Amino acid sequence: MSPSISDFPKTLFEVLDTDKLQRRFLEALVEFQNVERGSLWIKRPDGYQCIEATGDEADRLVGFLVPKGKPSIVGWVIENGTMTIAEPGKDKRHFKEAETGMDVKSTLILCYPLVLKDGDVYGAVEIIDTAHGGSRLNLSKEYLELLEEFVAIGSIALGNALAFADQKKETQKLKRIIGEFRGETPLVGRSPAFQTALDAAANYARTDFPVLITGESGTGKELFAREIHRLSPRKDKPFLVQNVSAIPDTLLESELFGYKKGAFTGAERDKIGLFEAAGGGTVFLDEIGDMPLALQARILRVLQENEIKPLGGTETRRVDVRVISATNCDLARAIAEGSFREDLFYRLNVLPLKLPALRERLEDLPELLDYFLARDTARLGLPHKAFSPKARRALLQRPFKGNVREMENLVRFLLATVPDAVIEAEDIPPPSPPGEAAPAACPPPPPGPGALAQTAGIPDLTAYTWETLEHAYALALLEKFKWNVTKAAKAAGVNRSTFDSRLRKLGINKE
Repeated sequence: MSPSISDFPKTLFEVLDTDKLQRRFLEALVEFQNVERGSLWIKRPDGYQCIEATGDEADRLVGFLVPKGKPSIVGWVIENGTMTIAEPGKDKRHFKEAETGMDVKSTLILCYPLVLKDGDVYGAVEIIDTAHGGSRLNLSKEYLELLEEFVAIGSIALGNALAFADQKKETQKLKRIIGEFRGETPLVGRSPAFQTALDAAANYARTDFPVLITGESGTGKELFAREIHRLSPRKDKPFLVQNVSAIPDTLLESELFGYKKGAFTGAERDKIGLFEAAGGGTVFLDEIGDMPLALQARILRVLQENEIKPLGGTETRRVDVRVISATNCDLARAIAEGSFREDLFYRLNVLPLKLPALRERLEDLPELLDYFLARDTARLGLPHKAFSPKARRALLQRPFKGNVREMENLVRFLLATVPDAVIEAEDIPPPSPPGEAAPAACPPPPPGPGALAQTAGIPDLTAYTWETLEHAYALALLEKFKWNVTKAAKAAGVNRSTFDSRLRKLGINKE
């Protein structure tokens, strides 16, 4: 038995789920009019889009967009805010492309505006007769007026539900942003290449075997390491990170394994190392390819025996850690050159995880851009900003050679330099030419009018301070050797600990 039109409000307000609500709303109206087809349309910035349809071949219509500026019945009703009755074959407002490919065409359309409580029109509902001559629609004045009242009730309920759904999506986005502030891993992307890596990370998380993450610089190796830890049974235990190339060799060993009091000058008390501090958790060793050969043997023992021996100690200690390592180096080449142990490679590479470069996941660019823009505007407390269509196209075509990190930094640059609410294409700096590295950071210019003095085309070095010259020299070395501190120190003719000490005093670090 068909429901009475008087039951309509009860039928409608029993539903809380937005998708179910819009479907029940539409199906009830179609049933009341005893016709075959109906559709719900929402006003979008670029036109009018069908969000729900019922009846034969409804799936052809859902998602269809009538471009703004093109004549259409739904467009006319939305813009004029009034109901209309139209015969598609005779009415010039009918957008016939919407029924392309359908075996049965509409013969008569009854269309009502969807209006919010404040009077704003946000969409339209079409009740469609496909019978010959539109003979099924009840067009009596009393029935149409009664139906219009209930469409008004339903449109408010549906409008509120859609607004709530949008708010829910925005809340979820903010939760993800806030989660990143709290240290949770923001992995953004839906491309097949990225999803393959995510699936592998999820599978690896169920085990305790070592993982070796490879990929170009800026692809998010640490983020994936954190994701594996987050999904693993060790998630409630520490996740500790050590960049192997960031500290001198002598300090690296004590950082990883700890030391006993008196092990060396300055060791005034016992200190536990990273492997022991991460008990039950995960240790992430970044840039593992830069680890000194002597230390590689000790890491091998951790993987083989789950044992460590602090510097200056005589007894070994058992540790319970999972090791995840990462590199952007060619380890096979390093093994051939004798700078990396083959047996350590096979211990680390039990579960290999290769991350795709950004050029291999172009489908993710729009979502990544929106994520970084939303995250950093929220972090900085800035008002909402957006990319103009032209700026977005320019960014989507940009060759991000530095991968996700380069994109992230570019968005931050634009937020810092563009005061307007809309970022235009003209605001975007040009990318570095193909094959050319981005310019190194310049040292601060020395004060005084003689700072730029030159003699015969050669900079006047006497115009610079000693610290400024050393700063420029250290940066140039680091850029040349891609921030490999060991190689830079060797080129400078000093040992790594001395070079690293100078970097700290000069305030230079990779971040």
